[in-house]
Amino acid sequence: MVEKLHPYVVFLPTEKKDKILSAIFGSKAGVDVLRFSLKQGISKDIYQKDLVKSLNYSNKTIIENLKTLTKLGVLNESMEKNENENRIIWVKAYQLTNLGKWFALLLAEEKELSEQEKAEILESLFRTYVKQVKRLADELGINKKMLEETFREEMKEIK
Repeated sequence: MVEKLHPYVVFLPTEKKDKILSAIFGSKAGVDVLRFSLKQGISKDIYQKDLVKSLNYSNKTIIENLKTLTKLGVLNESMEKNENENRIIWVKAYQLTNLGKWFALLLAEEKELSEQEKAEILESLFRTYVKQVKRLADELGINKKMLEETFREEMKEIK
């Protein structure tokens, strides 16, 4: 019997691996920011005010976590111009990077994802994996034709 596996794979920048894992999983607030992103949709912008409203953390804690996650490449930060009652207000918006999306998806339940999201995740995972295998094969001097043949063999076995 073949055990069904959930595709939990994350590619980490070597030099920041420990810091990233610690920032996300060493703090419940970091995990909750990612869960918040999952609930609202991983491609949507994240706003500090929404996090403060939805999560049970102080504004200071939210800001510290957003800064850390941005510095480590889990989030991207941008500025948005909002006009309200003849006033211009600049608001920071955060988006998950590809790395951030992978961490958010580690926390997701498969049933929470649409079939389209699952297909996009699989394609993105496969593309990233192939690029990493190709790079490693170059470093190790492995014949890529052998890897290609292995891929073809394995694809034939899928029923």
